[in-house]
Amino acid sequence: MSRILIVEDEERIAAFVEKGLRANGFTTTVAGDGRTAVDYACTGGFDLIVLDIGLPDRDGFSVLREVREAQVTSPVIVLTARDSVRDTVAGLEGGADDWMTKPFRFEELLARVRLRLRTAARVPEVTVLRSGDLTLDLRTRRARAAERTVDLTAREFVLLELFLRHPDQVLSREQILSHVWGYDFDPGSNIVDVYVRSLRKKLGAERLETVRGMGYRMR
Repeated sequence: MSRILIVEDEERIAAFVEKGLRANGFTTTVAGDGRTAVDYACTGGFDLIVLDIGLPDRDGFSVLREVREAQVTSPVIVLTARDSVRDTVAGLEGGADDWMTKPFRFEELLARVRLRLRTAARVPEVTVLRSGDLTLDLRTRRARAAERTVDLTAREFVLLELFLRHPDQVLSREQILSHVWGYDFDPGSNIVDVYVRSLRKKLGAERLETVRGMGYRMR
């Protein structure tokens, strides 16, 4: 189980990232300022660091520099509201492994986290997810059900991937909303139910079970 340090002072975003990573099997710790982040990172107890640049007590670039000077080799994914080429170059040259501009979608962050962890551990990449006679090819973005090719929209693809990565696990509407639609989702929306119905029509109603009062589960 990979351990991830989330360095983010904005509580809403920190909670959104932490909840999503925990739902995907990661162990997380949150640091809300640069000093705490450096102290945590230098323990060597983390497999990856998600680092916000705009921290309240110091610039994230200085945190990154101090962590690398302490010989911490954990991959670092930088989150920032800055989008200038100069800042991007400064981050990468300062020791960051990846760079994401806010606002971002959780599925993209999750993909980058998995990529950096695989690269660090040299773990073979899983390219096809399976559940019985249902397959989802992550490279070609094609789904097949009972030897039948199924055309999916971009959102349907992300939703199906989420279910296939969590077989037999009940996923709440809030979990699905935050993963597929990002941290600016409307908790009162029925969009999850709409997309689940769409997947049922395309894949077969029996594949997705409604767990009343809790959410949905892939059988």
